[in-house]
Amino acid sequence: MHSDGTVSITVNGEHKRVTAGLTIAQLAEELGLIPAKLAVERNLEVVPRSTLNEVIVEDGDELEIVHFVGGGDHGRPVDEDTWTVAGKTFGSRLIVGTGKYKDFEQNAAAVAASGAEIVTVAVRRVNVSDPNAPMLTDYIDPRKITYLPNTAGCFDAESAIRTLRLAREAGGWELVKLEVLGEARTLYPDMVETLRATEILAKEGFKPMVYCVDDPIAAKRLEDAGAVAIMPLGAPIGSGLGIQNQVTIRLIVEGAKVPVLVDAGVGSASDAAVGMELGCDGILMNTAIAEAKDPILMAAAMKAAVEAGRLSYRAGRMAKRRYADPSSPLAGLI
Repeated sequence: MHSDGTVSITVNGEHKRVTAGLTIAQLAEELGLIPAKLAVERNLEVVPRSTLNEVIVEDGDELEIVHFVGGGDHGRPVDEDTWTVAGKTFGSRLIVGTGKYKDFEQNAAAVAASGAEIVTVAVRRVNVSDPNAPMLTDYIDPRKITYLPNTAGCFDAESAIRTLRLAREAGGWELVKLEVLGEARTLYPDMVETLRATEILAKEGFKPMVYCVDDPIAAKRLEDAGAVAIMPLGAPIGSGLGIQNQVTIRLIVEGAKVPVLVDAGVGSASDAAVGMELGCDGILMNTAIAEAKDPILMAAAMKAAVEAGRLSYRAGRMAKRRYADPSSPLAGLI
């Protein structure tokens, strides 16, 4: 101890002279610290926090005082995030199909688990031999879930237009999903016929959401022709291969003034999240849910993936770096 009643100590590598007889807790308070939030090492031995009010600082002591550090903004509530197509606003960004399910009950349960507010429906002939047979509307109420009539299975503009005219007559639907396929093996869209059908439908007052190739030029032409949403394929219909060309999907998103939704090719929840992280407004899927071992559980997984992908996109991805960058600050290391 020095003649002036002080002792010399080292705190976090810095030499200090402090009043003799201080406890570690009193020293911490003099330094502007809260003892209850600290961990202290004295001469290479950890001092139990319960004894900080008892242990006296002695001349020559070497103390390490640490606490937890972090960064970033405090949490805030996530605001409501909706999207709009043809004047209609929806909360869910997941659209699901109604084919390939074991039965209507399973289909309805999957829709409920997915949280979807829109389902695609195929237009097919009425079963005149059994007019009392169950119908989709008995299980999925079109007053609560928006039906999106779909031209699945049409291979020319004429048949697609004819199908949607009947759909409008049957249910008054103007918001429709148009797909005109080129051939049966790949189920790739025939863009010449698709563009022609889009122009005719738009002139007749339809609001077509259009399935197309993942080509930003073709997407822009469809938009100019009257498409209210662009729906590029991620991979061939029913393949489950995931999004094969993220670059062109991103270019379509960047160039479009109408909603963009990935349609076809999603197989797993991670595929759905990728589509949303590219900035798409939504994802449409059928087979990924209907052919899962547990369709209801997969529907819930897809709901979560679409929501997570959207939040990730809104949050803004960190920059990619060529080399490591430490998460914790290097200053203040023991």
